[in-house]
Amino acid sequence: MSRGELERVEVMGRVAKEKLKLIDAAAMLQLSYRQIKRLWRRYQQKGSKGLQHGHVGRVSNRSKPAKFRRRVLSLIQQKYSGSEEERFGPTLAAEHLAEEDGIAIDHETLRGWMLGAGLWSRQRKRKKHCQRRERKAHFGELVQLDGSFHDWLEGRGPRGCLMNMVDDATSATQARLGKEETIWAAAGVLRAWIEKYGVPRALYTDWKNLYKRKATPAEQLRGEVPVTQFGRMCQKLGIRIIAASTPKAKGRVERNHGTHQDRLIKKLRRKKIASYEAANEYLAKEYLPAHNRRFAVPVAQPEDYHGRKPSARELDEIFRLETERGISNDWVIRHDGRNLQLKSGSRRYGPTRSKVLVCEWEDGTMEVYYRGEAIAFTELKKQSQKASAPLSARARPLAVRKAKKDHPWRQSYQTMRTPTPKEQIGAPLVGMRTYASP
Repeated sequence: MSRGELERVEVMGRVAKEKLKLIDAAAMLQLSYRQIKRLWRRYQQKGSKGLQHGHVGRVSNRSKPAKFRRRVLSLIQQKYSGSEEERFGPTLAAEHLAEEDGIAIDHETLRGWMLGAGLWSRQRKRKKHCQRRERKAHFGELVQLDGSFHDWLEGRGPRGCLMNMVDDATSATQARLGKEETIWAAAGVLRAWIEKYGVPRALYTDWKNLYKRKATPAEQLRGEVPVTQFGRMCQKLGIRIIAASTPKAKGRVERNHGTHQDRLIKKLRRKKIASYEAANEYLAKEYLPAHNRRFAVPVAQPEDYHGRKPSARELDEIFRLETERGISNDWVIRHDGRNLQLKSGSRRYGPTRSKVLVCEWEDGTMEVYYRGEAIAFTELKKQSQKASAPLSARARPLAVRKAKKDHPWRQSYQTMRTPTPKEQIGAPLVGMRTYASP
């Protein structure tokens, strides 16, 4: 029974118990008094079934024969059924029944038949369920690293990127604010983490060329594994880089971004901080210690998986850019648009046609190493191009006279004036020679 029919049964039951009058029942059901008397009479004769629609349970006049239905379902079960990946849907099955078996049937009718026979289900295909990954059990086993671009200083200073590191086991956080998500920004926050806790086992980053990149076709043919400058730094430290395919995979650091974008911005506003340097000082001394006390969670296992803390000298040898350059016959290497002249020193021979390692630090310091030994160098100044001598009058290009605007060459044939008959008679014949009289 429908909802309206059930409501009528309930109201008629109250009338039967003399709790309502027919005129009140008509008002409740929004029917006329004459119609409510008919319903009351039917209820007295047949009970609740008398209030049900008379067409309920009747076969439709346009229904297909049962024999035809059994034939269609048999064909579907034999030819178009199977597993969830193999079976045909009602629309596709109706098309193939018409093309291959010569049976024309509407796909919606077929859908109802297939649902009733269990050959189709209303459940749609859902996306693959991804179970939430549990936290790592040890501190330093996995650290998530990402940058968050935002107006952290709210117009008091330039927009910037907050380099954020979050431990997967404890949610301990280390962050630094800078201009962009560069190699030096990532190296700076990683070095701050190492100086405080030690070397983590692995970093969880995204697929940016800064951290990890895919091999080019040429590298794939040679069997080379591409390594970025930041990846080389992590290799020297023994840190494994894991690249996440989606932001949801590193959800811990992504949610941490949202916390900083709410709390850190307001605290920087109260402190009236308007520069990166002041913001990083506040982060190190006040904000991050309070944040870790508030949001860090106890670790599952007490063992610390961080490696030993390298010395400052060891870290300086790791956090630098290294590039190989070839040496020319005159002991000159070209690097970043600059020509560097190597000095011979105590060497009796020149390392020509060889490779040197050019090392650069964040402060601009540069050193050149050949077979592990530092080589002194000087930068050659670029030669200024000589100004060309002025050309003589004869060598100057001749000036070309421009034709006037009303010259016939500059006029189209539509605008040219047609000569009169007299002008045509007096005009000389084109292509004929004229001779002077003797």
